[in-house]
Amino acid sequence: VQLQAFGGGLVQAGGSLRLSCAASGRTVSNYVMAWFRQAPGKDREFVAAISWSGSRSYYGDSVKGRFTISRENAKNTAYLQMDSVKAEDTAVYYCAEMKAARNWGSTNRADFTSWGQGTQLTVSS
Repeated sequence: VQLQAFGGGLVQAGGSLRLSCAASGRTVSNYVMAWFRQAPGKDREFVAAISWSGSRSYYGDSVKGRFTISRENAKNTAYLQMDSVKAEDTAVYYCAEMKAARNWGSTNRADFTSWGQGTQLTVSS
């Protein structure tokens, strides 16, 4: 599978933006999908993950209550709605799929695969 994140851009602090992750090559409807981000000079950080059905999700502490992950299996696409963005949200955002469902709850990037090119979010203060 190939995953492509897009929708990034320049947003003012306090604003909103929605990222999309489009999958191609096969369906991802049976896979946990996730978002990570990486700021310059920092490790890749877990942001959010969503179950194959979309009924369950979990978030990194730094985005909890501000970001919402969702998915549309019919479109083979996952989303990340980002509200009340802060300067510290500036990063390249990547989507990925979980290697195995038994890893549900993991925030470790080693448990995820199919990293594609990311999309840049820049928040101006």
